[in-house]
Amino acid sequence: MAVRRRPSTASAAGEPIKSDKQLLKASDALPLPLYLTNGLFFTLFFTVAYFLLTRWREKIRSSTPLHVVTLSELAALFSLFASVIYLLGFFGIDFVQSFVSPSSRAAHDPWKDDVVVQRKKSVNASALLSSTSAATTTATAIDDNSPALSTDDEEIITSVVVGTTPSYSLESTLGDCRRAAAIRREALQRTTGSSLVGLPLEGFDYEAILGQCCEMPVGYVQIPAGVAGPLLIDDEEYTVPMATTEGCLVASTNRGCKAIHMSGVAGSVVLKDGMTRAPVVRFSSAVRAAELKFFVEDPLNFDSLAVVFNRSSRFAKLQRIQCSMAGKNLYMRFTCSTGDAMGMNMVSKGAQNVLDLLQIDFPDMDVIGISGNFCSDKKPAAVNWIEGRGKSVVCEAVIKEEVVRKVLKTNVAALVELNMLKNLTGSAMAGALGGFNAHASNIVAAIYIATGQDPAQNVESSHCITMMEAINDGKDLHVSVTMPSIEVGTVGGGTQLASQAACLNLLGVKGASRDSPGSNSRKLATIVAGSVLAGELSLMSAIAAGQLVNSHMKYNRSSKDVSKLAGPR
Repeated sequence: MAVRRRPSTASAAGEPIKSDKQLLKASDALPLPLYLTNGLFFTLFFTVAYFLLTRWREKIRSSTPLHVVTLSELAALFSLFASVIYLLGFFGIDFVQSFVSPSSRAAHDPWKDDVVVQRKKSVNASALLSSTSAATTTATAIDDNSPALSTDDEEIITSVVVGTTPSYSLESTLGDCRRAAAIRREALQRTTGSSLVGLPLEGFDYEAILGQCCEMPVGYVQIPAGVAGPLLIDDEEYTVPMATTEGCLVASTNRGCKAIHMSGVAGSVVLKDGMTRAPVVRFSSAVRAAELKFFVEDPLNFDSLAVVFNRSSRFAKLQRIQCSMAGKNLYMRFTCSTGDAMGMNMVSKGAQNVLDLLQIDFPDMDVIGISGNFCSDKKPAAVNWIEGRGKSVVCEAVIKEEVVRKVLKTNVAALVELNMLKNLTGSAMAGALGGFNAHASNIVAAIYIATGQDPAQNVESSHCITMMEAINDGKDLHVSVTMPSIEVGTVGGGTQLASQAACLNLLGVKGASRDSPGSNSRKLATIVAGSVLAGELSLMSAIAAGQLVNSHMKYNRSSKDVSKLAGPR
């Protein structure tokens, strides 16, 4: 698509750059420089206001009618009225401009004036555009996803390219998130000389992500979403959405769901439900740090600390504070329930409230950071593996011998032996931390992306130990997954976006539960654990039966000639 470009406002010979029409600036109508005029009206406003208040107080004391005014009071009233008009007009600019050039406001975008001024300051701007235009002509011309750009848009794109307008400020200045994304996208293509063909722009609600999900958007990435199931867990059936680009993953999880369903039902239990945050504070000595540790861990002080902590939210309920020292540094790990929210912001606010309270009794406490990594967020950590974070869930199922043979194409003895040597012994040999499983992170990541969770928290949420044991005289298989730190929420963040909300709605856990706060997020955590159980069961069976390589070669290997798929640059 060829982009309409505005005729150049400067010649190659370096002639002065002018706008289409010589617009009068509002400040040109003022007798004094703008900063002096602003100061004058500020001073005038406060001076006459003080004068009038003083005069009216004297009249009240002397019983003089307020409507009887002197010449000086009349002048003060006029001055007050004039200064108020000026200040309400944003330092007089909008007000004066309406008298200087009433029609120019409707005909021109104020962005243009800024661009013209900046162009006058940078004669090399046109040279920069010329150098990038040749490299980007092909990319711009074939980017069918980019909408037609107006003359006003061209002005703003130019200012972004030359660096006079920050790209990050487009949304707040324009007041139109979709237009801001389109302008930023075009400016990026011209600046880098690379095409964004294939990255969609249209069909997305950019207002929904403003201030909460993603900054400086130029489009959105498409990830296919499939479904596995039905997953039968705790006597309820769920069709599980999974967003992934890995072939066989959804199909494999679906086979595991089938095996569980044909064998009866999977059961789950939520052992813990508490998000954590661990600020780090420092004292002048280890003795003082220990005094705070003993104070915080004293059961007699817990209730008063909990009251302060719980002010952060009506859903926040402080459960415990676990302290650990490193020399004169103290780490306080706060754990609290957070309702149906994942709860990172909630627990951070509560921890800050407690720190503010402790600062009164421990004025020498130096707060180094609200997070000291003893939490521990988005990192593999033994504290999460042992103590738990978010939802700690155990999910189990008994798979009948016939199902193992007909659906999973293997036998119970082979699965038990493989699990011991691969998931347990092999992971121990590798020094794994929470990785005693086949591919739990595969399922967790796919569900997280589909339901609007924080994908980075897949790190600790995928902590999982898979156990398999032969039961009923070796005929049937008992399989379980223990996941101590599943971090999910059904409100806030990406869960509010349309696609992700639809996936949560499919599972019946969209939004907050009115009857039992926190039940939706706990149910989502059990669905994640149940899906991991299905995925573990199917992959382990494929490996035991020697089917892994063949299935991936068949379903996860493209036959397309990738040399013909390279996009233009």
